[in-house]
Amino acid sequence: MFTPDLTPVPGSLALSSLVAALPLLTIFLTLAVLRWKAHWAGLAALAVAVVVAVAVYGMPPGLAFLSAAEGAAFGLFPIMWIVFTAVWLYQVTVVSGRFNDLRGAFHLISDDPRIQAIIIAFCFGGLLEALAGFGAPVAITGVMLVALGFSALRAAAVVLLANTAPVAFGAIATPIITAGTLTGIPYTEIGAYVGRQTPLLAAIVPLLLVLLVDGRRGIRETWLVAVIVGVAFGIAQFVTANYISVELTDIVAALAGLAAAVATLKVWRPAGGDRALERLSSEQDREADDPAPTGGGATTTAVAVEATTLSEHAAGLTRARVMMALLPYLLVIAVFSVAKLVPSVADFLTGTDIEIPWPGLDGAVADPAGKSVDTTVYTFEWLSSPGTLLLLSGALVAMIYRVPASAAARELGAVAYKLRYAFLTVAAVLALAYVMNLSGQTLTIGTWIAGTGAAFAYLSPILGWLGTAVTGSDTSSNALFATLQQTAAKGAGLDPTLLVAANTSGGVVGKMVSPQNLTIAATSVGLLGQEAIILRKVLLWSLGLLAVLCLLIGLQSTVLAWTLP
Repeated sequence: MFTPDLTPVPGSLALSSLVAALPLLTIFLTLAVLRWKAHWAGLAALAVAVVVAVAVYGMPPGLAFLSAAEGAAFGLFPIMWIVFTAVWLYQVTVVSGRFNDLRGAFHLISDDPRIQAIIIAFCFGGLLEALAGFGAPVAITGVMLVALGFSALRAAAVVLLANTAPVAFGAIATPIITAGTLTGIPYTEIGAYVGRQTPLLAAIVPLLLVLLVDGRRGIRETWLVAVIVGVAFGIAQFVTANYISVELTDIVAALAGLAAAVATLKVWRPAGGDRALERLSSEQDREADDPAPTGGGATTTAVAVEATTLSEHAAGLTRARVMMALLPYLLVIAVFSVAKLVPSVADFLTGTDIEIPWPGLDGAVADPAGKSVDTTVYTFEWLSSPGTLLLLSGALVAMIYRVPASAAARELGAVAYKLRYAFLTVAAVLALAYVMNLSGQTLTIGTWIAGTGAAFAYLSPILGWLGTAVTGSDTSSNALFATLQQTAAKGAGLDPTLLVAANTSGGVVGKMVSPQNLTIAATSVGLLGQEAIILRKVLLWSLGLLAVLCLLIGLQSTVLAWTLP
């Protein structure tokens, strides 16, 4: 049985940690500095992790490769299975033509661009994050905002800022489920902690969006609806994550925020919407006339024309068509509610899970205390997986929308092709995480960091921020750092669940500055190649929100411990 040595460099935990960090330094260097594609960066870091595991930690090569294989399998199923089926569900709505009705419904709620930023980028974007994540909300809502009159640069900044608070529970809580799997902490417990951190961000993000769209004037004129939507979203996140279902958290929160917006706008309409739209349209026209600084040009002009047809389309919508447009998301809530909250159904589904002791690996790796680790048992959740539930939901939506089976099947193939590099990236990052965890590299780094003592609680969100900023995924950030946070917490006498949750929460504000998300935003609004301009627009927002989280979590480790479960 292989037992890792926490100080493979004799007599120096610091040097051992530096060597153990080489795979992480590799992924940071290749992504952030050399600008490699994410899948190549992940594969390079995996190769370095295997070399360090074998040459420095003395892990048998066979065990290192088997660890990578189990990690890659977990990355593909259930993680990418969830993303794949969620994106397919969205594509079914597009093919059916009902997605245009949904866009029109948002236009009917309000034609004020500041309110549209909240409804589309924050509420609907949160719903897309809940179902798919991995850049889908940024791509879809970015196009929608430009079509409504936003300049490309402003639209990109708005959707990136909006894609923060929902990220922790994105893709049916995949980041939190991943952290639970790797650390052995029940993911429901981690979700409850995160549900007492990110709602604070949710409460203020709509106000920040208005500030970004229309400055202090926008705050004065729309503060009421912004506050109500943010608070409704945050309360729904807290309640759902703690008392209902971690997987459903963002779905419920997004719909609660949308409902709050609709209810508020029925009795109160902000002033200045027409003037704000004129200012944004003028900005868009200037951008179209001068494409050199932004790379926009014809793209923004084309979608501006689409805004006129959208108004006409919205005017013809009936209540029945609006309900049909919302149907997929209501159906997902119903399916997940039955699957997770009805005991007999939940027990039946989890009873079909297949536990597979990973051949050649299970029972062959011990922790530093000599106890056999339990992460070498792979659970194949073929029926209970959120991805399978999304597949069922998508099939029902296709039937109700009368999408031909052949068209739905073609979309399955198209989505698989579209996500091919995402499959490889996530598989490589999870393989990297498993090799680092089972060889002892993560434990070495965590033990060294624990030397900072109680002060580490204030710094722990920074690791999550860095991980997501580099990999573009809160899931990948947790794969890299969740076990490290757990180890550091134990060494420093802190609550391990708090720091694992802090890694998740810190990651949500790192996503807006990740190269992958910047590229997705730039591509969707017609600014490809201008990612640096967008980065300058959102960097300070990201760092400011990170500082808020660092302070909150540091206080939760001491004087605000009463706010935790």
